[in-house]
Amino acid sequence: MTGGQIGNVDLVKQLNSAAVYRLIDLQGPISRIQVADVSQLAPASVTKITRQLLERGLIKEVAQQASTGGRRAISLTTESAAFHSIAIRLGRDSIEMTLYDLSGKYIAGMAAQFSYDDQDALLSGLMKYIHQFIADNENVMKELVAFGITLPGLIDPEKGIIEYMPHIEVDNFPLADIITDTFGVSCFVGNDIRGLALAEHYFGASRDCKDSILVSVHHGTGAGIIVNGQVFLGFNRNVGEIGHIQIDPLGDKCQCGNFGCLETVASDPAVIAHVQKLLDQGYSSSLQELEEVTMLAICEAANKGDELASQALIKVGNQLGKALAMTINLFNPQKIVLAGNITQAKEIVLPAIRRCIETQSLSTFHKDLPIVPSELISHPTIGAFSMIKRAMLNGVLLQRLLED
Repeated sequence: MTGGQIGNVDLVKQLNSAAVYRLIDLQGPISRIQVADVSQLAPASVTKITRQLLERGLIKEVAQQASTGGRRAISLTTESAAFHSIAIRLGRDSIEMTLYDLSGKYIAGMAAQFSYDDQDALLSGLMKYIHQFIADNENVMKELVAFGITLPGLIDPEKGIIEYMPHIEVDNFPLADIITDTFGVSCFVGNDIRGLALAEHYFGASRDCKDSILVSVHHGTGAGIIVNGQVFLGFNRNVGEIGHIQIDPLGDKCQCGNFGCLETVASDPAVIAHVQKLLDQGYSSSLQELEEVTMLAICEAANKGDELASQALIKVGNQLGKALAMTINLFNPQKIVLAGNITQAKEIVLPAIRRCIETQSLSTFHKDLPIVPSELISHPTIGAFSMIKRAMLNGVLLQRLLED
């Protein structure tokens, strides 16, 4: 019983501190009186929490607001420059790493090819890159407060355990604990597409709405669903596997074991294979002149009017639209965001998606529904940073910093 009471007290402290910090971060400069008014916390509690945040250097006092007759109020705003985090995106054969301050400002970054064929090779290679990155940037790095890591696969984001990766065997890989034990700071691990959906909500195309769906077309096809400003995770913490909606029961076999999944027709490798097959059959296209057909080359050819490339992308748009129509009927989002190289041909792909959605989803759900490209395609690590941002706003990381 006593332990439960202590836990509850700690949770209340975390939630109250988070409420104050979140208001200052999202609405600052803001006065203590305004914070108390909006948060509905007692003024004494707000004063105590802001004193702790000031002492830790997480907020600062700024110029006084204009007087309204009473005592002039001091405004508060968050302080981000003194705190740094390392955000990492692990791809199937690549690694990108960025040093951000707590506002998401880019400080330094690196990208490299990174091949690994098992869990041990992944861990040893990742550690080597992190140590090298820290050494390379020790002259600019301020206080390191957290790591964020995104990767393809199924992850328990609360414990930071990787349960499944699509290209290597993993065995309940406790990556977050290993990073925390090694470097002495918090680590947050999550799925790359869910991370990108959260980043679009905080910093990108869906920051103006609370409910959105991001669909990513890359090596595979996946979705991140934001409901009321939170990543929708479901019972086993992983939802949004839109790539495994069956589009064609007679289609190709998917890596998941089923046939005709969306991923078998609407992923970069699937589109490239489809186009290459048509070229091998002798269909005319400007892509015949290339040594290697890539997704970007297909998009570029389509934008220049190449019929084969255009039809291939319209087909993908139709298939994406079919799967998205189902998710729209289920979740009724305010916005759809499309991510991946395919957005380089957005004038061709997005109308195809829209046409399909308009014939296969409820009219009240798709009426005036924006379908837009990702705004963060050139920021591969921003999804990993968004988990750090979330941990500050919900108090998980904030409380750890206050207790240091």
